[in-house]
Amino acid sequence: MKKAYIQLHIALILAGFTGIFGRLITLNEGLISWYRTFFAAVAMLLYLVITRKLENIPMTNKIRIGAVGAILGFHWVFFYGSIKYSNISVGVVCFALTSFFNALLAPLLNKKRLSVQELFLSGLTLCGISLIFGMDAGFRTGILLGIISSIFSALYTVYNERLAGTFRSETIILYQMVGGVIGLTVVMPVFLYFSPATTLIPSLPDFGWLLILAILCTVGLYLLIVSALKHISSFTLSLTFNLEPLYTILLAMLIYKENKVLSASFYIGLFLILVSLALQMLRVGYQRRWMKAQQLPTVM
Repeated sequence: MKKAYIQLHIALILAGFTGIFGRLITLNEGLISWYRTFFAAVAMLLYLVITRKLENIPMTNKIRIGAVGAILGFHWVFFYGSIKYSNISVGVVCFALTSFFNALLAPLLNKKRLSVQELFLSGLTLCGISLIFGMDAGFRTGILLGIISSIFSALYTVYNERLAGTFRSETIILYQMVGGVIGLTVVMPVFLYFSPATTLIPSLPDFGWLLILAILCTVGLYLLIVSALKHISSFTLSLTFNLEPLYTILLAMLIYKENKVLSASFYIGLFLILVSLALQMLRVGYQRRWMKAQQLPTVM
């Protein structure tokens, strides 16, 4: 369990940079997502071939894993769209709504009872997003895209949790990236029709940033997540990743001086999100102590 939390927080640090790349790379959100999945798929395939870890699985399983990868690809499109239409800080804070949608969708898809505690904690996050939504009207398109992004993120987390206990992490990442490429390629003509791009080919600087984004912040990041999901729940993962906005916002303030355009309601909303996370960590810690106490032998 300790190793899983270490992996989770390393992944969190890597995730903190993904929003920065969304503004740094000049391509539109659809092309960023497509190149990210394509380069990540190539990098993962080369790694598996070189290390001789390439696993041959039935086509039905490849399709199953690839479908989850397509969901991830769609999440990235809306996530980067949120950043492009607002700013980095707003985009990554909206991502925190993943825990709210996870609390609703996970019981529904897994046919389990809703957790009142999870809904309450996620409700704090929802209140935080509501405060942020009341900011400058110019940010509202970005916020709406961010909310859609968090729905896809929650779906990805729930389905990815099922895969984590069945397939090797490397296999999951490879076929998810391939599925992401295929899914985005299918919808790209429609996307480019409504959101035309000045160029389809990345510039040399963009090419370099995309490689870093794909190899370090995608392959490395999701290998850590898939491995951690073998020992922790999808809800804990989603709520822990609420810290991602904090990391990314600090970077955005240092690099792009975004603190100059953020209002008091933004910081109050962010505070509620962090309170939600702190309470969840306390809840998980209490449950672990209770389970250990139940395992202790009874003295007669």
